[in-house]
Amino acid sequence: MKTATYASARTANAAHHSLDSGLKVAFRSGAVMGLVVVGLGLLDIALWFIVLNLFYQGEDAALVTVTTTMLTFGMGASTQALFARVGGGIYTKAADVGADLVGKVEANIPEDDPRNPATIADNVGDNVGDVAGMGADLYESYCGSILSTAALGAMAFTMSHDMQLKAVIAPMLIAAVGIFLSLLGIYLVRCKNGASMNDLLHALGRGTNVAAVFIAVFTFVILYFLRLDNWLGISFSVLSGLAAGVIIGQAAEYYTSQAYRPTRQIAESSKTGAATVIIKGIGTGMISTCVPVVTISVAILLSYLCANHFDLSMSASSVQRGLYGIGIAAVGMLSTLGITLATDAYGPIADNAGGNAEMSELGEEVRARTDALDALGNTTAATGKGFAIGSAALTGLALLASYVEEVKISMVRVADRGQEFIDEAGNTFNPSSADITTFMEFFQVNLMNPKVLIGVFIGAMAAFLFCGLTMGAVARAAQTMVEEVRRQFRTIKGILQGKATPDYGRCVAISTRSAQREMILPSLLAIVIPIIVGMVLGVAGVMGLLVGGLAAGFTLAVFMANAGGAWDNAKKLVEEGHFGGKGSECHKATVVGDTVGDPFKDTSGPSLNILIKLMSMVSIVMAGLTVACM
Repeated sequence: MKTATYASARTANAAHHSLDSGLKVAFRSGAVMGLVVVGLGLLDIALWFIVLNLFYQGEDAALVTVTTTMLTFGMGASTQALFARVGGGIYTKAADVGADLVGKVEANIPEDDPRNPATIADNVGDNVGDVAGMGADLYESYCGSILSTAALGAMAFTMSHDMQLKAVIAPMLIAAVGIFLSLLGIYLVRCKNGASMNDLLHALGRGTNVAAVFIAVFTFVILYFLRLDNWLGISFSVLSGLAAGVIIGQAAEYYTSQAYRPTRQIAESSKTGAATVIIKGIGTGMISTCVPVVTISVAILLSYLCANHFDLSMSASSVQRGLYGIGIAAVGMLSTLGITLATDAYGPIADNAGGNAEMSELGEEVRARTDALDALGNTTAATGKGFAIGSAALTGLALLASYVEEVKISMVRVADRGQEFIDEAGNTFNPSSADITTFMEFFQVNLMNPKVLIGVFIGAMAAFLFCGLTMGAVARAAQTMVEEVRRQFRTIKGILQGKATPDYGRCVAISTRSAQREMILPSLLAIVIPIIVGMVLGVAGVMGLLVGGLAAGFTLAVFMANAGGAWDNAKKLVEEGHFGGKGSECHKATVVGDTVGDPFKDTSGPSLNILIKLMSMVSIVMAGLTVACM
């Protein structure tokens, strides 16, 4: 946040000289967030792995115990990420909605105009929600993918301790190499002065694509020298995750960039008012889910089959190795997070640079350059959110297997104290010798079991309930903000003439109080629901809950992120002079659309991928309680 705050002023100053200078300052400042996240994440995981290995050294199944214990680290990261994402999203969008509705639509003053009392709160909110919130979000995604893959590796290669250790450290090595390749990609991002939106997109694409190609090559090298069993197949699993991330990113770019038809059509629909803008945006967001869902489905199948020698027998060994392939595909997708997150954190820096240019009256040319960088930031933000939710889908599936392993460990402990487990046929069930497929049979995890179906419905409902609560929180906070801005325009004489200074502090205080108060209930739901389902419906119900939450949450998150990004860039397109330009009726219609899209893309949508993984992490940590309630 500190770097982003300094960088926005420096970006505005750099844009005074050239577009390329502005892009470099903003992007490399965003790279600070990307590199800090991956550096701290990998450092934390490595330190915990070393410390826990010292405690459990010499024990049977030590690596399984160590890696499943490390998953609790993921619960802490997920919980903090959800608070940061939801609280940050409420903070920034309350200010943004208040500033836009009263400032642009009612008072007809430009965006980021210092006469608007909510302007400072809006600029602060960009750093709170889009820098700190997104950083915490992807820190959790990054750590979760590595931790779940390490746990699956320990389970899949139990026949050899040497091979087991290689499977555990493989995701960490791939992530480590990805950091250095992200650095290479960051320094390749540059553009010429007077660049178009397509030129700017290609400039960022050059950096991310070069990093992705190099990590694909180095993955084969790393796994070859590790001599990991079926290293070639597992390398192709990583490649499938990387490819899926690139495709999801390109799809997000297509549906949200003003350089392409979907966003242009939304802008054109403003000719008939705000209602058609909203309808068109919702439709575009819904259609945009097709490519990511199909891509993730293909990636899951390919990564599963490549890792288990294309074995469809569903034997225990085949399933465990296949799931390891899915987990390491998620690591592949996030292996270049250093540069992927840089493209995301760059957005709010460029946005605030535009605000600084407006408030400092730097001139139309500078504002035009910062607007171009800001519009690019909206597209890259949608791309970053696509990576986050895509990795959440793969990691969520891997965490299902980790949950079963944690249930097994809890059952073994209970059995060691003398308690017996009886299956449906009346036979004694021995958890210590059971594999993953045997556990599925024992707990009757199939679609004929009503407990599983109830869990699926509750999981799908949880995603919509969470979105409803966070959207409602933004609406309430924004309503308070709108009333405060109107009050100041009405009671402080001379604000609109630039003769009096607005009370910016009141608006900042409203956003702060609203974020702290409103984030509690949605965040607690993610923790409470898996615990209650586990106590009432048991392991089968929890498995259904996680599957339902994963399927509904993934699709809903993609829809909300892309719809919000498209509405925002449709407004930017009109502000460039199309369909009447700034201040026209078309502009006011797209501002309303953008206002609706704000909580879609910056509060509810991005928080869903954390919800998916937090429910999984809570289920894993509370597996012992679920077993005790059997």
